[in-house]
Amino acid sequence: MSLFAEPGAEETTADVWRRAAVYFEAKDYTTAARLLGGIVADHPELTGPRLLLARSYYHSAQLGRAEEQLRELVDRNPVESYAHLMLARTLERQGRGEEAARWHRLAEVLGAG
Repeated sequence: MSLFAEPGAEETTADVWRRAAVYFEAKDYTTAARLLGGIVADHPELTGPRLLLARSYYHSAQLGRAEEQLRELVDRNPVESYAHLMLARTLERQGRGEEAARWHRLAEVLGAG
């Protein structure tokens, strides 16, 4: 059941997206990631849910999963500056500063620095 759907109505992708955002804002990153994972699986072309999924993984210290989502984002949308910045921060958090420096430079060139 959704917080946003009518009782008995099937939950839409938009309902799940809104619910995931509520969990993210409440800092329940694991639940947000679980919800967003379904959206990304069903709609891999959408940037917003994948970026929020990566951020949820990052904040819940699932850094390998965050990196995977962020690499997919920059492959699909090479000018998504925030994805470059988040990838740099994720790599830094994994102790991979030298590799992160490249992504920081790209983020800065794209305007996210």
